[in-house]
Amino acid sequence: MTIKIGDSLPEATLKRIGEGVETVDTRALFDSNKVVLFAVPGAFTPTCSERHLPGFVAHYDDFQQRGIGVYCVSVNDPFVMQAWGKDQHVPDGLQMLADGNGDFTKALGLEMDASGYGMGLRSRRYALYAEDGVVKGLWVEAPGEFKVSSAEHVLAQLG
Repeated sequence: MTIKIGDSLPEATLKRIGEGVETVDTRALFDSNKVVLFAVPGAFTPTCSERHLPGFVAHYDDFQQRGIGVYCVSVNDPFVMQAWGKDQHVPDGLQMLADGNGDFTKALGLEMDASGYGMGLRSRRYALYAEDGVVKGLWVEAPGEFKVSSAEHVLAQLG
């Protein structure tokens, strides 16, 4: 079942690089916070690196001014996410989260089979806005598209 507006985000653990590899619980990330989470099928892939992540980097301050945190998640390992963040000049505070086994992605019901590209299980491209762990906005892309999950579109939807 796919997550929808009004649902609570599922409890899962993700990884990030801080003082080494850190395990973070989604409750700690989302509860008592306003957050935009956007997911990409893969770090260093063309649309993800040329448009999706760069849009959130460019508009990071716009989200911050509204008191909204920004998190990027992908079914990659935390070292890949860290390297991609450095490559893309991700600002401090924009969290690069690894869902290495796709557990969080599957719990959201937003997984896709990218085996045809040699990538296995991956996340669909989407963005969501959550307050206190509850989904208030959800924008899931149709396969092969990049329209509704962009930073610009999300900002426009948040008013």
